[in-house]
Amino acid sequence: MGIDSVDSILNSVKNDDEPPIEYSQELCALWYAKKGNWDGAHDLVSNINTGMGSWIHAHLHVIEGDLGNASYWYNKAERKPSPPNKLESEWLELVQANL
Repeated sequence: MGIDSVDSILNSVKNDDEPPIEYSQELCALWYAKKGNWDGAHDLVSNINTGMGSWIHAHLHVIEGDLGNASYWYNKAERKPSPPNKLESEWLELVQANL
């Protein structure tokens, strides 16, 4: 199955132990985040020095509950902070932006 949709990524999260090799580093980080592997996601995103990497980094710190650190990364990404109750919709937005 390709990476042409959010559903294909969710299916992989549900059924696979590792993200598919064709996924970008960004999608791998989001895959790990959805899988509940915060450390794996954070390790990957710490090496993505782009606006998108900063946005994903911010998202991870919201998951962690470190909103101060998240605010730093949102600022670096030039994005408005997303509140914790919007994690699911932000994850979907991030995935769509990386497809």
